[in-house]
Amino acid sequence: MAVFAICCVLLLFKAGNVNAQKHNQLTANEKQHGWKLLFDGKTSTGWRSAKGEAFPAKGWQIKDGELTVLASEGKESQNGGDIVTDKQYSAFDLRFEFKLTPGANSGVKYFVTLNEQTTGSAIGLEYQLLDDELHPDAKLGRDGDRKLASVYDLIPSNKPASCIKPIGEWNVGRVVVYPNNHVEHYLNGVKVLEYERGSKAFRDLVAISKFKPYPNFGEAKEGHILLQDHGNQVSFRSIKIKELK
Repeated sequence: MAVFAICCVLLLFKAGNVNAQKHNQLTANEKQHGWKLLFDGKTSTGWRSAKGEAFPAKGWQIKDGELTVLASEGKESQNGGDIVTDKQYSAFDLRFEFKLTPGANSGVKYFVTLNEQTTGSAIGLEYQLLDDELHPDAKLGRDGDRKLASVYDLIPSNKPASCIKPIGEWNVGRVVVYPNNHVEHYLNGVKVLEYERGSKAFRDLVAISKFKPYPNFGEAKEGHILLQDHGNQVSFRSIKIKELK
């Protein structure tokens, strides 16, 4: 009986390892078409602190194929702080899986230049990650523009309830930025918003947002991809990108 139990444990351990690797690997077809992994499932390679050259010594955890920002009482960038890609990107197709804990707040930002030298989270266009039911930020902003999958404080996501997986389960986010500055957000395969960077409509939205003080907000030629530390536990995996020409 003891031998049987040990075998079961070994099988589960092996299955878990295979699953973790599967979620952070590219298929042969993806490799052929230019996709690159931004997280290998094991190390912080390719990432660093938004406020320094090294990966944060605390506040982030890599375990079981997941990159997790740890909880710190909901304090924005006061523990490990945001992390950014070493490389900067202009036009791209970015895909990532994320798992929220109850009441969590975080975000995936793009076109982050780090020029603003903020004391809190770095500035950039943000694919909002939020527990819309429990986090108070969902009720702030305008017309729901701080809810899950929105461009934070700018453009609300139009997402059917059927495309949202429950808190604690993995969701798939996607941001596509075309060379002509057309941008699209997706949640679990459903397009939930689109806009044009630098258009009059975009600039009008910036002018009535919290980003008004930042000149040419969201219009940089290229920038880092950022994972936000907003003081709540959120996990990421299978983060991959394809540059568009």
